[in-house]
Amino acid sequence: MGMESIMEQMYRAIEFYNRYREPEAKAILLKIDDDKIYVVFRGSFCRTCGVNDWVEDFRYVLEDVGIDNELLEIIEPSGLDGGWRIGVFKLSAKIGFK
Repeated sequence: MGMESIMEQMYRAIEFYNRYREPEAKAILLKIDDDKIYVVFRGSFCRTCGVNDWVEDFRYVLEDVGIDNELLEIIEPSGLDGGWRIGVFKLSAKIGFK
């Protein structure tokens, strides 16, 4: 599977995620670096759900569009600005990455 297909799937996943979660959470593709995808999540987040749950949900949306992945890390803000997170997802070898 080529990089173009991965990009198409990523944008489809982000569109789907945002359709059902905005304005509480919005996913924005930050970068794709080798076999890792970095996605910024911004929003007010529903605090009772657990802020990191909003990031973890994206893993399942990626799988729904055909991207096997693993959530490696959630980067949290330091200080007072708690309105964002960065999710780092590792792409599976099944889609052409080592």
